[in-house]
Amino acid sequence: MKNVKKVLWIFLATALTTGFYACEDDDETEPIVPVVATGPTQNIAEIAIADSRTDSLVVALTKANLVSTFTGTANYTVFAPTNQAFVDLLGTNPSWNRISDIDATTLTNVLFYHVLTGKVMSTALTDDTYATTLNTQGSVNNESTVIEVDVTGGARLNNSANIDAVDIEATNGVIHIIDEVLLPPNVVDIALDDERFSTLVAALGVFGDTLTGALSGNSPFTVFAPTNDAFQRLLDSDSTWNGLGDIPRSLLKTVLEYHVVAGANAQADEISQGQVLNTLGGSTLTVDLTNGAQLMTGKMNQGNVNIIVTDVQGTNGVIHAVENVLLP
Repeated sequence: MKNVKKVLWIFLATALTTGFYACEDDDETEPIVPVVATGPTQNIAEIAIADSRTDSLVVALTKANLVSTFTGTANYTVFAPTNQAFVDLLGTNPSWNRISDIDATTLTNVLFYHVLTGKVMSTALTDDTYATTLNTQGSVNNESTVIEVDVTGGARLNNSANIDAVDIEATNGVIHIIDEVLLPPNVVDIALDDERFSTLVAALGVFGDTLTGALSGNSPFTVFAPTNDAFQRLLDSDSTWNGLGDIPRSLLKTVLEYHVVAGANAQADEISQGQVLNTLGGSTLTVDLTNGAQLMTGKMNQGNVNIIVTDVQGTNGVIHAVENVLLP
């Protein structure tokens, strides 16, 4: 109905304007031109309802009682999965034949994982960054989980979902259309999705499901994750090491366990100067904040190691990236 009214108003405005120009004006006064509204006229929910690509999203929002969330004045950024994306999601679970088969809690968690607070246009999305979502599934202290953003060679989320359409502006935010329903990740999923941790993933894979299985549990965990460059520096430190397979398995396992603090979801603002962290392997790390966020390891000649990315929150813990492999 609003769109019909808008079309009628534009038609009327055009007719009136044409009429004024057609009339002779002896006084040479300027014609009166009605002002036509510009900019978005629909809220996020209205746009989703009107767009045939997001019919399933509307069904999901209705099932989770979230439609009203996106009709207000608060601004949001919504990564909206297509209908086919929901079809693909249903295919991952044999008990899901339709969206109504997904329990409301799970559906709410998944939907909130596609939403950011505030209006984030596509030009503000930058490569190898993390965006904080509204989802707090399973995280300690209700910390919000993150989505990883890549824009090199095409915009993608979590190294998986393609952003097919961008910057559909609403009165209360913006919508970007994506081709996959994303699921809130645990700390292992985050490492798998970020190519900067591919060597870490390979190192964990040396031990099969032993370490990845443990880190997929509910502990929670704080993981200090070495980047690919960090592992390369470790390999370069020994002339006999050309790859992960050259590092003795027992040493590699000890080193990997040294990067994990079990039983804690320690975000950056919860880590204090001089704090001693007990690692999964039974050793300790000491926090040093005097020259930025750093860790003191058990290796006396290693020196402090910089924490270069913080607060990459998953459903079962948080990751902080470090620029060197920590040595016990």
